[in-house]
Amino acid sequence: MKTIKFKILALCALLMVSYNHEAQTKKAAPASYTLEGNITGLENGMAVKLLPGATHDSEKPVAETTVKDGKFTFAGKLNEPRLFLLVFGDNKGFIQVLVENSKIKVTATAENFKEEGGRIEFKNKVISGSKSNDYFVKETAFREELEKDYQAYHAGIDELSNIVGKARKENNKKLLDSVYNTPQWKKFEADEKAFFTKVEKTTKDLIAKHKTNWWGALFMMTQYSYLTPDQKPEFEQLSEVAKKSYYGQLVDKEINPKSLIGTSVANFQLNDKDGNAKSVKDIVSGKKYILIDFWASWCGPCRKEIPNLKNAYTAYADKGFEVLSISIDKDQKLWLKALGQENMPWPNLYDDDKVSKAFNVKTIPATYLVDNKGVIVSDNLRGEALEAKLKELLKS
Repeated sequence: MKTIKFKILALCALLMVSYNHEAQTKKAAPASYTLEGNITGLENGMAVKLLPGATHDSEKPVAETTVKDGKFTFAGKLNEPRLFLLVFGDNKGFIQVLVENSKIKVTATAENFKEEGGRIEFKNKVISGSKSNDYFVKETAFREELEKDYQAYHAGIDELSNIVGKARKENNKKLLDSVYNTPQWKKFEADEKAFFTKVEKTTKDLIAKHKTNWWGALFMMTQYSYLTPDQKPEFEQLSEVAKKSYYGQLVDKEINPKSLIGTSVANFQLNDKDGNAKSVKDIVSGKKYILIDFWASWCGPCRKEIPNLKNAYTAYADKGFEVLSISIDKDQKLWLKALGQENMPWPNLYDDDKVSKAFNVKTIPATYLVDNKGVIVSDNLRGEALEAKLKELLKS
């Protein structure tokens, strides 16, 4: 009897030891992270910023430090893993890393950045200590195959692409039709359609695979350059846990944007092509309605819309209608070149990133029709829709 009793006590003691060990192990799980970098080839004193990634927005760094003997360290704590960019110098180069509460090490060799205007190329890059980063790399490895597919179907098409670009610019329909009817261009279009079908399928499959947790929301942010209400089906399949995660909330905000109609536009100043600051208050003075148009030189749909804007401007300018085009180009020289080509007879200003952000501009063209009190009365008006709205408002 005593033997059985002692065996039971021994078993209980063993279970207690096992329980305590598990409890200590769980308790010992890191509650914060340290990210240690060791990048050979960097200059002492070079700035390194820890910048939030996968937000589809212009972000400020959460931390900043400098390089000493190639080394730098960041530390903090996270509620869930987050994607960050290590940004070196004046945006000369970056390394992407998915940070979690653990001890993370980043090693690499920096090359070529000492040339004037040169970008940093990172060789022999190794990120260790983040299981989340390892998983992210594994799950997105298919993008390398997509990149090869993209290069393959673009091979040998440059000459025709240049002709098409020139013909579109000159509105040469005869030349466009002649190119479009060539076997080479038809094959290119078929290959391009197949490529984007593959991209769409792999993207949706990746999100669906991770719909039960925050990964699904993160992949929505990383696989799409921007989100619109068109991606609502992908979001709706996510679990409530995924929707309430950090990235889930970002996705929700982007696919369900808050309408600005009925809100007032704050006065702002931006520079014109000559570098002179212009106030929107002065521009709209004496006008009944102003169309604020966000565009860029590289945006095909934006430039295609310019003739429609010119038609509306010609028809309604003398009735109190004004247009204000704001370029979100990152390269000011490209904006100035486009201005010379398009010859728009209304005020043109250069965005400072703050104004477009205030309007929550995610895609372009983006337009906002504002009345003489500074209130937004409509948005995303283009072509016939703009003409109809102006006819309604300025019929007198």
